[in-house]
Amino acid sequence: MRKFLFRLLAILILLGLIGFIGFAYVGDLSPERTEQRVPATIELK
Repeated sequence: MRKFLFRLLAILILLGLIGFIGFAYVGDLSPERTEQRVPATIELK
């Protein structure tokens, strides 16, 4: 039983590391920034 739990823990740690490395490569999915110009009218009294 101990051997099974150790293997399970080792597999979970390995999968977590693989997921963490994958997220490090693909995780930066922020949108590209573009400049937008919107006309605004300012009324001065």
